[in-house]
Amino acid sequence: MKTGLIFLAAAIAEIGGCFAFWGWLRLGKTPLGLVPGCCCLLLFAYLLTLIDTSVAGRAYAAYGGIYILVAVFWMWLAEGARPDPWDFLGVGLCLLGTVVILLAPHAR
Repeated sequence: MKTGLIFLAAAIAEIGGCFAFWGWLRLGKTPLGLVPGCCCLLLFAYLLTLIDTSVAGRAYAAYGGIYILVAVFWMWLAEGARPDPWDFLGVGLCLLGTVVILLAPHAR
């Protein structure tokens, strides 16, 4: 449960930070939005260090599925673009990969 909440918070922070750059470069928003955006990206990086694993790459890989889920919801809620069945299929496949990475009996 704790790992899932950390991944969720990290995904929201990463997407928020990246969207600040998107807003500035693609939507003509003020560059002042980059300040909280950079803070979000720092928070994202910090949150991933809280994942209980001995291998950073495994935490990053497992996080990818959660990021994709949150990104699709961001697209829907923040940008008003409703996901289609292919988006949901892709999210499902990625979440399956996340579960395998997190729950497999790794040697290390």
